[in-house]
Amino acid sequence: MKILVMAAYGNQGRVLLPRFRDAGLEIRAIRRTPGGEKEVLALGADEVIIGDASDRSFLREAVAGVDVIYHIGPTAHPQEREIGFGMIDAAREAGIGHFIYSSVLHPIASKLIQHKTKRDVEEYLLEANIGFTILQPADYMIPALVRSAFENGLWEQIYDLDRGQAMVHLGDIADVAVKVALEREKHFGATYQLASPGNHSGHDIADAFMRATGHTIKPALVSPDEYFGRYYGVGGGDQFRHELAVIRAVGLWYSQYVFAGNPNVLTWLLGRPPISLDDFIRQEWEEIQTAKVVA
Repeated sequence: MKILVMAAYGNQGRVLLPRFRDAGLEIRAIRRTPGGEKEVLALGADEVIIGDASDRSFLREAVAGVDVIYHIGPTAHPQEREIGFGMIDAAREAGIGHFIYSSVLHPIASKLIQHKTKRDVEEYLLEANIGFTILQPADYMIPALVRSAFENGLWEQIYDLDRGQAMVHLGDIADVAVKVALEREKHFGATYQLASPGNHSGHDIADAFMRATGHTIKPALVSPDEYFGRYYGVGGGDQFRHELAVIRAVGLWYSQYVFAGNPNVLTWLLGRPPISLDDFIRQEWEEIQTAKVVA
């Protein structure tokens, strides 16, 4: 079985590809720009194609001959909605057997710009009359953010440190994705919320660092604009107005409301408890310590 993976070298894609490979799937990976093909192939892809996902002719070429599409929208991209629509249209026209869409937990939270975009893509997929499964992951547990906290002694976020957020381990998402791809008929038409136990405030996350490592990590609030400047460059607002609007909306919404999730569905899908935030931080800490010993 051949699967097409969008955003194959992103946070989720880098975890997905080895799992798909180990499950015996043939993988076609999409990258927007040249460079990094060797890394993607090393992760498990059988082929890497380069192209602009907003180009519908490219999408038609990309989906040719695949059995399943795993679509991860380019978060904060100004054309994310159109790219999603285009991929769904290409899948329908090619008669692809199943479309797995990696959406987001609570896409109905339409004040969050990227959530509204994904809600629209979900609706378009529902109305496409093709086989589909929608995954709605909570906020990712991202190793780079945890390791940055280890290095700097700070857990930084762009919203109220007292507000809780649901989180999910990327490995758990990948395990669900493999299950859905291999058993897609069982998951036809399903929408699954994916969250680990707990809804964690910034203070809760700092406490989890202490439990896992014995070291103090202080929670810190940074402004959405400061965060934007780090990743897009100060003064880049004209070029990246959409991205700035997305980040500001996240900071505002998350400061007012708990981004609540529940682990029941993920527990059922995995057949085991999801990886907790404490377990995730502990794993990352142990890997760092092991690397130091080896070095």
